[in-house]
Parts: sequence; structure tokens; C-alpha cells
Amino acid sequence: MGKKVVLNAASDVAPLATPGEPPRSSMGPMYELIGEHHMGTLAEKFVAPVSNLQVIRDDQEPTEAAAFGLTFLTAYSMIRTKANLLPGQSVLITGIGGGVALAALAIAKHLGCPVCVTSRQQWKLDRAKQLGADFGVLDAGQDWSKDVRAWSSGRGVDLAVDSSGKATHLKSIKSLARGGAYVTPGCTSGPDATTDLARIFWNQLRLFGSTMGTNAEFAEVVSLYRSGHLKPVVDQVIEASRGSEAYVRLAAAEQFGKIVVRF
Repeated sequence: MGKKVVLNAASDVAPLATPGEPPRSSMGPMYELIGEHHMGTLAEKFVAPVSNLQVIRDDQEPTEAAAFGLTFLTAYSMIRTKANLLPGQSVLITGIGGGVALAALAIAKHLGCPVCVTSRQQWKLDRAKQLGADFGVLDAGQDWSKDVRAWSSGRGVDLAVDSSGKATHLKSIKSLARGGAYVTPGCTSGPDATTDLARIFWNQLRLFGSTMGTNAEFAEVVSLYRSGHLKPVVDQVIEASRGSEAYVRLAAAEQFGKIVVRF
């Protein structure tokens, strides 16, 4: 009945960098995203240029393949390309349980990095530790940067991956070591975060915004999936006829991993 493929969510043109842009950037002048600039892909079928398709082998499980693409491309681009995380460096990931956060955990552990995660729910911290997280902080609204720094022997972490935004930004900044990097792929708790510019310039911190990634980055991270080094966490598979249940579960923050809608 036709092959199943996993799609890079860029559409219309390949997101190639132009002169003057950062290396291997996704900021090409015609860079467009399905789901951002066009109707989303939560549909039985959609059309995209063949040059933007990345086929995952037919022998790989389709639910995993569907859950892999978006989150792992996003995490790989921000961790490896932008922040240039090196093996063994320490990492903080806020809001563990979300798809990008879990992808970041998997990539960081693949690089042999010690990882601290935060969550407002203890059971998510426990699940993350089963996946390799080294330390968990229960976020009850306190300044948990002190806990992160204590875990890192007072030094702070080399990288903070924060998709929450307003609620966790300043705590993440305060958790960083000198020369550390803060990277954000989103701001689910709000965009108007309070920061600490004195700490940023004095400690020579690096701040990165990241959205999706390039086709080249996608090919790299897919190769790690194909070789068995990376694997997505699937929370639930929900039939399209019950698709509204997926949104209810996401809104209640009950998920741990990706929710896959099956047509």
C-alpha cells in the first residue's frame, strides 16, 4: 500500500545557508516550516518536495520513525551545531518528559555527558533516570540553580537546554558555568523571561535560539537512529478518530515522550 517515510518538516526549499549566515544555518531567506508557515502535518497525507524527504528504511518500526524526526532534529541542531556540546561536558535539561527534552537527553548521553533534569512531577524524574539522567530536581518553583550547582561541585553546567522559557530561564542562566551555553527551542511558559545580563557578560555565557535544523543535520541524526544509537520515547499511540485525546493529554502535561497519531 505504499512505503512509509519520515519527513523533514522543512517545505518548499531546502534550508541552505547563504553567505554571511552562521555555519550550516537554518536561517536561509526562504526557509519555511510545515506547521509554522503552512498547514500542519497532522493529516493522512500531505505534499512536500522530494528533495526534502528523508526516507527511513522500511524495516524500521513506523511508530518510532514517526516520533523521531522533529524532536531529534531540533535537539541535534541546538546541541551539536549551535552549542557545540563536547563529549563529557555537563548538561541541564528543563521540563523532562517533552519530546525535545527527551531527545536532548538521549543525544547528551550518547556523547557521554552527565545530565541533570528538572520536572514538576517526581515520576518523570524517575523515568528520566531510567533513561540515563544522572540527577533530577523536583521543580516546585524554588531557585533550583543552587541544586544544579551543588551537583556540579559548584562549577555549574556547560549547557542548559530550556524549552520552558519564562519560568525556568533565569534559573538556567544561574546554573551555567563560565563560558557555558544556554539554548532555547521554545518558550512554553511564556516568552517574556527575566534574565541577568551582568552574569551573562561577566561569565561570558553564550545564548542561542534554535528552530528545527537543516537537511544535512537531519541526515546526520537519522544515521544515529538507523545504527541504533538513538531511539525516541513514545508515550502513546492514538488513532486519528480519537485525536482530540492527544491534545487533552498534552495540555495536562501527562505525557512522557511523543504522542503518535495513527491514520
